[in-house]
This record gives sequence, C-alpha cells and structure tokens, in this order.
Amino acid sequence: MATLLFGVQIVLVVVIVILVLLQKSSSMGLGAYSSSNDSVFGAGGPMNFLTKATIGIGLLFILNTLALVYIYNAEAHQSAWNKVKTEQQQKLPQLPSNPVDSSN
Repeated sequence: MATLLFGVQIVLVVVIVILVLLQKSSSMGLGAYSSSNDSVFGAGGPMNFLTKATIGIGLLFILNTLALVYIYNAEAHQSAWNKVKTEQQQKLPQLPSNPVDSSN
C-alpha cells in the first residue's frame, strides 16, 4: 500500500509542477507558448481552470502525504527483528538427574 501511495505522490508532484508552470505570471511562464488557452479552457480563460485544478491537486497531495505519514509511522513501531523468520532449533539432550560423585 505504501508503494502505491508513494507512486501516486510522485505523479501528483509532476502534475502540480506542470499546472504551476502553465499559469500566467508576470513573465507568462510556459503559458506564453500556448496561444489557444482561451478557447481550450473556456471563456473565463486558463486562470480560473488552472487555479482550481492546482488547488484540487494540492489538496490531494496533502491528503496523500498524511496517509503516507500514517503508514510509515505504523511501520516504524515494528522491529525488523520481529520480521525475521528463524528456524526451530532442536532441543539439547537433558542431563542425567543423578549428581556426579566427586569423591574419587
């Protein structure tokens, strides 16, 4: 489960970076290379759509991070020694119950 969430985390990071770079800024960012943003994203332009998408993906990123913290914290309380499987060893033979006479 942690591996799946970690993979989702990487995808969310890439999507957030792309969304932030596509948004208009004072230097226009990567949005300057796309002249048809108004027709693709509607009459409101890309700012409204990209802003809402960034907020939504950001919330998913935070929730995924909290889930990963919970899973890794639960795994931290387990010892690696408990996960190791050991083979059953045979019992040693019992010593005789009669004491040895040491008077010789």
